[in-house]
Amino acid sequence: MAKDFESVLKGKYPGKAHAKRVVQTLRDKGAVADGFIYLEARHTQMQEDNDGPVPFRQRRFFYYLTGCNLADCFFVYDIQADKSTLFIPPIDPEDVIWSGLPTTIDDALNLYDVDDVKPNTELAATLKKLASASPKATVYAIDGQVSDHVSLDAFAAKDLQTVKPAIEQARVVKDEYEVALIRRANYVSGLGHLAAMKRAKTAKTEQELEASFLERCYSYNSKEMSYHPIFASGRAAATLHYVDNTCPLEGKQNVLVDAGAEYNNYCADITRTFPISGKFSKESQAVYDIVLKMKNETSARLKGGVNYDDLHILAHTIAIEGLLELGILKGDKDEILKARTSAAFFPHGLGHHLGMDCHDTCGGQNRQDPDKLFPNLRLRGIVPTNSVVTIEPGVYFCEFIIKPYLKDPVHSKFIDESVLNKYWDVGGVRIEDDILVTETGHENLTNLPTTAAEIEAIVASA
Repeated sequence: MAKDFESVLKGKYPGKAHAKRVVQTLRDKGAVADGFIYLEARHTQMQEDNDGPVPFRQRRFFYYLTGCNLADCFFVYDIQADKSTLFIPPIDPEDVIWSGLPTTIDDALNLYDVDDVKPNTELAATLKKLASASPKATVYAIDGQVSDHVSLDAFAAKDLQTVKPAIEQARVVKDEYEVALIRRANYVSGLGHLAAMKRAKTAKTEQELEASFLERCYSYNSKEMSYHPIFASGRAAATLHYVDNTCPLEGKQNVLVDAGAEYNNYCADITRTFPISGKFSKESQAVYDIVLKMKNETSARLKGGVNYDDLHILAHTIAIEGLLELGILKGDKDEILKARTSAAFFPHGLGHHLGMDCHDTCGGQNRQDPDKLFPNLRLRGIVPTNSVVTIEPGVYFCEFIIKPYLKDPVHSKFIDESVLNKYWDVGGVRIEDDILVTETGHENLTNLPTTAAEIEAIVASA
């Protein structure tokens, strides 16, 4: 796939190709799929007790088939005719004085990969006409995403269950345009991470680092974040989804930054851990090197057809080896793995699918898995070629999680508490990259330094 995202993104988002992919997925699942697909955009919602709108986030199912990021739109795909029609809000003179001219029909035809664009006031008549012309057709829609004022009763059959999982399945494998969007999101997010690192020595609080990250992303036209950024200093880095981001940096060793921007609804998800002073402590350096080895060795084995469960086990094995070398763990490596004691230090999964959602579709997570290493693994089983996944190992020193292990004889015999006590202030180390899976290997889409020496040099250079 092309590495020059700018040239790829000059074209239109391939909504029509995605519609065809969804139809093929429906047929692969046994559906006849010869009728219509009907989808709705997110509708404008007002804040409670306020005259301002709720922040808009487009429905991903709608965007996947349209590339349209407008509210209050509708979409119909005629499968037999291979014709896509987008319905957009008409011009409201009362709105123009406040908000300016909206996207027009001509604009939409130029912007989006659709065959026809109509005002949404023509939706009802169009649906009735399509149903009349195809009296045996099924209309595929998403349960709970058909507005009360919209009637699909004129169609011979309604299927409200099949198209959503078909779109979810189609989204797993990315085309060149989607990969370019994720490349762009990674590029911008990488600039944000660098800005935060370079601010570390002068910043007083976590939110100053967050502000540096956001400034870079906003400057490069990525105003939406893939998730709430995590800027966790000191022991807070042991909290996986810490979002307070307000604590002072003074007296802390490290900051764990897990932050990614969106670009046109596609996500980046990047984590780096860096020393506030510009130099890792002995303990932090040792833990950092373990996590980097976990990331590098699991990434090296990533390719289409690999079982992601095996990579997750490999990450735990490397973590155990490293913690044994430090003396935090003691005993036999295989027995420690069998007891699942390493989950005390690496409690989350190795990674997940990435796309329009940070934790993208069809990961196959099983929260009821009785094996203690797997309930939090968001990607299970075989990794498809041309999917995008994260690799994000970590080692953490969270008292709330680890202390029950110290009281359990199954695990306590493997943990040297006297050595462990030296590492609480490390907090946690996580390193995360976004990776395109290819048939023979992979490509790292996150162009950001990872070695301890590189990270230290960036922080120290400010």
